Amino acid sequence: MWWRNVTLVFAVVFTAVGLLGFIPSMLSPPAAGDTLAIDSFHGLLLGLFPVNVLHNIVHLAFGLWAFFAYFSGRLASRGYLRTVAVLYILLAVMGIIPGLNTLFGLVPLHGNDVWLHVLIAAVAGAVGYLVHEPETDRDRATYRA
Repeated sequence: MWWRNVTLVFAVVFTAVGLLGFIPSMLSPPAAGDTLAIDSFHGLLLGLFPVNVLHNIVHLAFGLWAFFAYFSGRLASRGYLRTVAVLYILLAVMGIIPGLNTLFGLVPLHGNDVWLHVLIAAVAGAVGYLVHEPETDRDRATYRA
């Protein structure tokens, strides 16, 4: 239950954030000197988080993946959360390394995104790795093959 509920929350939030990034009134101008190779929809989402069109697409992809995992069942949700935890810790580390903090000029990962990525990884990891739910007969039959 925990795995699926948290995955649904991630699905809704990632999808909403991805869509908000395409609304110009939700973006503030980026910091001076913050240049990217792809500057479409480049700005600070809600005045805090650096995004661009690729970043928005990634948020939408994570949201759609979360919806897919949610509707696929408990074990798919747990797998989603575990993968998100690992990927978002990696993104947080990349966000503090010069050169990688813009993913080679393609996606901004710096600034407030770093602590947000750590928070996302912590929640996903805590639920995906530390919460144990009883296995059902259906889960055993589905994943035995």
